[in-house]
Amino acid sequence: MSKKIAPRKNVFDETARVLVTGGAGFIGSALIHRLNQRGVEQIVVADVLGSDEKWKNLVPLKLEDYLEAPDLANRIENKPESLGRFNAVFHLGACSATTEKNASYLMENNFGFTRNLCRWALDNRARFIYASSAATYGDGTRGMDDQDPAIERLRPLNAYGYSKQLFDLHARQAGYFEEIVGLKYFNVFGPNEYHKAEMRSLVCKAYDQILETGTLKLFKSYRPEYPDGGQMRDFVYVKDAVEMTLHLAESETATGLYNIGGGVARTWLDVAHALFGALDRPVNITFIEMPDNLRNQYQYYTCADISKLRATGYSQPTTTLEDSIRDYAVNYLVPGKRLGE
Repeated sequence: MSKKIAPRKNVFDETARVLVTGGAGFIGSALIHRLNQRGVEQIVVADVLGSDEKWKNLVPLKLEDYLEAPDLANRIENKPESLGRFNAVFHLGACSATTEKNASYLMENNFGFTRNLCRWALDNRARFIYASSAATYGDGTRGMDDQDPAIERLRPLNAYGYSKQLFDLHARQAGYFEEIVGLKYFNVFGPNEYHKAEMRSLVCKAYDQILETGTLKLFKSYRPEYPDGGQMRDFVYVKDAVEMTLHLAESETATGLYNIGGGVARTWLDVAHALFGALDRPVNITFIEMPDNLRNQYQYYTCADISKLRATGYSQPTTTLEDSIRDYAVNYLVPGKRLGE
């Protein structure tokens, strides 16, 4: 176990040096944009750009360097001194596809690499903040309480959720939760998610559907207590999620797991009505059958209790669903812009 990290005062001033894995991705690039706004430019991004267009998220941002994720992993294992020192490490890179069937890949990428990166960060006295997931809560019947230490009771519904849960369990067993912060992001949406294909938020996908067809397709419900479109989620705007993330990174008291959400459950119908309203279009919704491979792992209700976050001194109000969707649609989707452009 490493020594305690130094007090975290002014972590993100202009002299700070920061590593962001998944930095070209959705939340990662939004985080870098906010750091740039605060004058932080010594930022090293690690990611796998592949053949999609997430590289475009990096174009407006100010960075020190870029590494392909396998290069970062190799340096940590063989030449850690080549990376230098960091004030903070934000580990947001992962395979986040809830439908991914290759459990071995998920374990290597989401668990094994996170374990190694965490050890390296702590050994180098860097603040370590990583993305866990609300998917670790499973169907929610065992609660969504980030203050419950009995996280072994949780039963994720898919291999992605389990790969995240496994590192949470490892961090607790190793005593890392005395120093690090794990973030259980709920349904985050907003600018810079365009490259995520089927893993984009409903807001992003719905925008394309509405422009192309004038209608929006939603899944039918297969539980009598939830009407069609009445399934509920805790939706959180990416700008809010980033502010919460930075607050916890800078907090001198925050350690362990935290829910990152709006603290309110809203329905898919609420999302649809807000988006049609933002686009000044008549509401036109069609309900369709849910694919068989999703029915047994579908969450009908999620809501983040963010009282633990509030107890650390985070007092900013969360943006309402309607205001978030309007900002996203009018200022980003319609003009086709990314954060920083």
